[in-house]
Amino acid sequence: MKRMFTAVVICAVFATVSVSYGKSWRWQGNQQNTYGWQLMTPEERTEHQNKLRSFKDFGACKEYIDEHHKQMEERAKERGITPPVMKRNPCETMKSKSMLK
Repeated sequence: MKRMFTAVVICAVFATVSVSYGKSWRWQGNQQNTYGWQLMTPEERTEHQNKLRSFKDFGACKEYIDEHHKQMEERAKERGITPPVMKRNPCETMKSKSMLK
């Protein structure tokens, strides 16, 4: 009985590890994690997410994000609202997950 329990536990651990190992992290933008979300059209949001997912190089990603932030700050100023606060840089997050070099 003890051997059977041990075998079941080992199989469960391997199954859990293999399932979680197979999943790759994929950034998903939303209003909580995307700088300027409320200032973009739905089409621009989709384009922004696709652009971020396409990067392989940290420098190119950072350059894009810096430009994106300037554009969002300009839009906020035009609308007379306070520019959004960046909670987290997506390029840093992707780099920490080894998605960018």
